[in-house]
Amino acid sequence: MKKNSLLAMIFVLSGIRLMAQDQQDTAALKEEAMPQVVVVGYKDKLLSKVPGSVSVLRFKDIQSIAPLSGNDVVKRVPGLNVVDEEGAGLRINIGVRGLDPDRSRNVLILEDGVPVALNPYGEPEMYFTPVIDKVRSIEVLKGSGQVMFGPQTIGGVVNLITQDPPATQTTELRVKGGTGGFFSGYASYGTTVGNVGFVVSYLRKQADNMGPTWFRVNDLSAKIRFRINDKSNIGVKLGIYDELSNSTYVGLTQTMYDKGDNDYARIAPDDRLPVRRYNLSVTHQHLFSEKVSLQTTAFAYTTSRNWQRQDFSSNASAANQTGVVWGDREVPGGALYMLNSNGHRNRQFEVLGIEPRLVVKGTIAGRENKLQTGVRYLYEKANEQFVLGKKADATAGDLRDNEIRSGKALSAYLQDEISLTKKLSFSAGVRMEYFDYSRNILRGRFNVNGTTVVADTSVNAGDQVAALIPGAGLTYSVNQNVSLFAGVHKGFAPPRTKDAITSTGTAIDLDAENSWNYEAGARFQWNNWINGEATLFMMNFSNQIIPISQSSGNSNATGLANGGRTLHRGVEAGVNADLGKALEWKHSVTIGTNVTFVDSRYNADRFINAGTDKINVRDNDLPYAPSLIWNGSIGFASAKGFGVKLFANYVDEQFADELNTEIASSNGRIGKIESRMILDGTAWYQLPGKKVAFNLSAKNITDKRYIASRRPEGIKVGLPVFVTAGIDIVL
Repeated sequence: MKKNSLLAMIFVLSGIRLMAQDQQDTAALKEEAMPQVVVVGYKDKLLSKVPGSVSVLRFKDIQSIAPLSGNDVVKRVPGLNVVDEEGAGLRINIGVRGLDPDRSRNVLILEDGVPVALNPYGEPEMYFTPVIDKVRSIEVLKGSGQVMFGPQTIGGVVNLITQDPPATQTTELRVKGGTGGFFSGYASYGTTVGNVGFVVSYLRKQADNMGPTWFRVNDLSAKIRFRINDKSNIGVKLGIYDELSNSTYVGLTQTMYDKGDNDYARIAPDDRLPVRRYNLSVTHQHLFSEKVSLQTTAFAYTTSRNWQRQDFSSNASAANQTGVVWGDREVPGGALYMLNSNGHRNRQFEVLGIEPRLVVKGTIAGRENKLQTGVRYLYEKANEQFVLGKKADATAGDLRDNEIRSGKALSAYLQDEISLTKKLSFSAGVRMEYFDYSRNILRGRFNVNGTTVVADTSVNAGDQVAALIPGAGLTYSVNQNVSLFAGVHKGFAPPRTKDAITSTGTAIDLDAENSWNYEAGARFQWNNWINGEATLFMMNFSNQIIPISQSSGNSNATGLANGGRTLHRGVEAGVNADLGKALEWKHSVTIGTNVTFVDSRYNADRFINAGTDKINVRDNDLPYAPSLIWNGSIGFASAKGFGVKLFANYVDEQFADELNTEIASSNGRIGKIESRMILDGTAWYQLPGKKVAFNLSAKNITDKRYIASRRPEGIKVGLPVFVTAGIDIVL
């Protein structure tokens, strides 16, 4: 089928945007809500007072996908482009509406309302991703309501909500095994006794060959709810996450990919990435009255990621080679010469914060009114060392770089929602962000008389950034089935501390990332069997930061950071229907489809060095910004407990560089990434009594071979066909 015909078919099928169906959870658990931050916070199915694009995925929706990782779930949300760099989904890369997906820098990701990024202000990278196995629902908000959350208010907010304490004694076991030595075992136990409820969960997840990746993950978490009295509750959450994998930056050269026999080769077999995270949060909720409540959350977490990566070169004459060569030596830049040394990028992060949030409901001039306001203080710190290992598998070495980065942030926000009429609501809010950051370099590389030397030093510099972030929106309920919305808000993201202050202690004139974001759309639902949403959007950047880290494909981690003006505009549309309910069958027949069209480009002059030439990239597409993403699903669920579901995910072609280079470079890092259609499928059977359920899942059913990414340092091939089978037990 020709591409234009395929796109036309997808557009006709796509109608309006997918919304999660309000279906009964597989486990049919009754959970007692914890006092914690939620993003959407509206219970009506139409989400009639949310002034922007929103998706809510329930536990039933997540389970029907049988996800290997969170990537399998969030890539099906309209407007999100998810790049899977190693197949295991250990590090999520989300791009929203054409934004760069590298390390999800432009997305605020929360777990139970608490940030999870390494350092939310100075280094918002997602080297740690919460495990999908314990997530009960997902909220995704891209409209003006996100000004209550920060500091990232550009792409959107993704809130992963985990299991709350159950009302009665409940034991849950989920075991899954699959190809490549994959195993996942999840167990939880919870109950409520008197005024105390708790749930404890443990996950062990591992694989020997998930594409090129092996990993071991252990996750232990607990939630405890204390009911002090009728008006006051306390929620405590604790967690420990421990991961070890052979995650690596190096990928295939183009010659290796073209040859086709080393797609999942372990090019650097001694690369190791251990990630460990400890987190604690305490939330106190007090109801002064039916109309006034105060919720205060204090949180702290630490994350360490000490990445050991083998050195390599594209130069055949490089010194200290191991003798291992990958690729084609006859093609310039087409081979990788492995070196007998490595680098340890050791980083430790600390985050501490407190945030009281006041909600006041009342009337103004006889109109219903809801005021939300709060403040947050956050302290963050990063310790970074670069250690030179003298062998490919060295676990220690000589200290080359050592530095400490820290920051103190104060934010305050206020949002008011008033019902102008019974059908029309108006909301307006503003957020203030202030970030005071510093970089203290204790050891580094310096140029002395033309020679680079490593020496101890004491270089300390700092800077501040402040911003006011307004937003406003309207919602109009046409009737109980149709709601219209429109909104505008300012997008803001502070500059990364390491980028904004050089290694010589110079504070670069690096602007914050700023945009104006606009939305207009409609939601509908009808008789509990069909619902959907359509959204027109535009993000107009006065300055967009172009990622310059190694993870974004810049091997030198230097270059222009102020990317200048960019423009993102498009439409998200989708629909979800259960024909079984429409025809009053006892069985369920579901059809879902959603599509995102987005045009993301530089809309001002910007010159890029290409050899001896300077090329203006104005009107070029942004890197890793496909113009079309489509998701579809069709499923059948028998009243007797049997079900099957088929999923499709189409991602259009995209470019890996600002020059929109079509011809691939020999090292594989630059060139067009072709479009792809990936099919997944699940099947399940639930025994009578709903205590035991069996499931079977296949990812990439057709075993499609495709390039998932050309960065950080070479081609990463998408996961091949991957089959799992499991059993779920709820007692």
